[in-house]
Amino acid sequence: MISNYTKASSTRNLWSGILFGMGIVAFIDETVFHQLLHWHHFYDKSTTAMGLVSDGFFHAFSWFATIGGLFMFADLRRKKSLWMKRWWGGILLGAGGFQLYDGTVQHKLMGIHQIRYVENVLVYDIVWNVIAAAMILAGFLLVVNTRYEKNETVANAR
Repeated sequence: MISNYTKASSTRNLWSGILFGMGIVAFIDETVFHQLLHWHHFYDKSTTAMGLVSDGFFHAFSWFATIGGLFMFADLRRKKSLWMKRWWGGILLGAGGFQLYDGTVQHKLMGIHQIRYVENVLVYDIVWNVIAAAMILAGFLLVVNTRYEKNETVANAR
């Protein structure tokens, strides 16, 4: 099949996936680790009440990122320019990028919370960041594999 994708739609596929990926990983983090397991709050350097308020802001961020990504997804479908492989690459980049940022900047540099408050948190940190790096690598490979090139034959666009 000859591609009818434009450079702009290629970029929109990528950004839609990145937003959705960031939102969905933030949602999973908030739901599983904050609310179900009670391992931490978004901001643990104050009272529990402040931790719950910070979780609310974090949840709002995940909601807006997810909905924004899905609005872009719907627009791409409507215009018949959705490129699923590229979109999935964006999801993995967004999810892994957010998780790696959380695991390095928020956990270690800023110290606003840890994954879990146990003696040997290093195991949790390694698992968290290795999963993030694996998602980034997989997403990078998909994005590179789906680079937009004018007049390119795209046999695997869908």
